[in-house]
Amino acid sequence: MNLLYSEDAIQDLIRLREFIEIKNPLAAQRVAASIKKGISRLKEFPRLGVKVASAPDPDVVRDLIIGDYLARYLITKQMIFILRIWHHKEGIKI
Repeated sequence: MNLLYSEDAIQDLIRLREFIEIKNPLAAQRVAASIKKGISRLKEFPRLGVKVASAPDPDVVRDLIIGDYLARYLITKQMIFILRIWHHKEGIKI
């Protein structure tokens, strides 16, 4: 199954990396790589994440927990669409 990142998700990754990079550039690289590696697991296990109960169809909108980060995604027949990525302390993105 293919992965596709929304523009918001791409900007989220950039924002998170830049925030961490200010204090620790190596940690920023590790965190970004860890998030991308976690997301790549969805190719093999698309239903790995937790259902988002507030979504119109919780079976296809899920949150993947990757350490302290969450990636919200949508499952379709052809692909997995990464909607948003954020640190758990930031609150929920819609």
